[in-house]
Amino acid sequence: MAPSGREAREAAARAPMSRAAEFVPPRALRNAHLQSILASTGPRRWLARRGGMLEATANEHLLDCGDGVRLQGFHTAQTAAAQARGLVVLLHGWEGSARSTYMLRTGERLLAEGFDVFRLNFRDHGDTHHLNRELFHSCRIDEVVGALGEIARRFPAPPLAIAGYSLGGNFALRVALRAPAAGLALRGAVAVCPVVSPRAGLYALEGGPRFYERYFVRKWRESLRRKQRAFPDVKLFTPDELGGNLRELTRAMVLRHTDFGSLENYLDGYSIAGDALAGMRVPTAILTAADDPVIPVADFRALRLPPQVELDIAPHGGHCGFLSDFSLRSFAEDYIAQRLLARIP
Repeated sequence: MAPSGREAREAAARAPMSRAAEFVPPRALRNAHLQSILASTGPRRWLARRGGMLEATANEHLLDCGDGVRLQGFHTAQTAAAQARGLVVLLHGWEGSARSTYMLRTGERLLAEGFDVFRLNFRDHGDTHHLNRELFHSCRIDEVVGALGEIARRFPAPPLAIAGYSLGGNFALRVALRAPAAGLALRGAVAVCPVVSPRAGLYALEGGPRFYERYFVRKWRESLRRKQRAFPDVKLFTPDELGGNLRELTRAMVLRHTDFGSLENYLDGYSIAGDALAGMRVPTAILTAADDPVIPVADFRALRLPPQVELDIAPHGGHCGFLSDFSLRSFAEDYIAQRLLARIP
């Protein structure tokens, strides 16, 4: 007799933990740039968006995050079990959204494992540019902690966990670090290819293949133009500033719209390098790849982590790719699900 869905999930929870070293994609998929690009474009995007319970049954929520800040998110209740195993809040990367390919694929996988899923949009991501007057920047951690508190208030029954990709992974780790002081009962956190040292990440983008920097700058400019249309009474940037490269545009944003005083102070403001995570009390897993072209692996190897933080470095995977085969299934989705199954039995 075939095992029931519940039996299959319990068997998965008891199975030995997969390690990043075990991730060995076919030779034709080992190129880091191919992994990075395919992760959120082309056929994989089509496969993620052609249907599924995650989007079909999602409910939109506008969250009061404190200080007048509103953030948007989408909650989907699982139907795989009589009651939810837990609630996982998913965080996207910079200039991604709650509907990014990796968010949809990961959300569907978590639903199948019996988790409810809440996909949060950061300020000025997705279709939310009109919700808050001030611009998004990566140091806005307080409002994301506030969003988690509001999510926990609205959905108090299931155990709460968090997972994120890239900049979302950085936010997930900072939220988990602040969770005890904020009264958040987080049961687990997982970060995939999180930004560690923003200074080193900026240098990596500037020194790597130009299409990465062009990709991010193009998406950011489009986002800033949407923000300008939403608030036409304030001139956000001059044409010359908007025409700058990533470093120049970031510096203009910092000097015009923040109190950091310098680009360097701003970048240090969301760094988790060195011993920044040494006080982590939430059980946490970090997955990254040695060949990530966006986040230098040296940043991860220099981290000083407490015992409850697991660092897993795969030899291949690119930036948030980890595509296992030509079906474009991602090892990262399996990794997140398995780590959270272990932390929320």
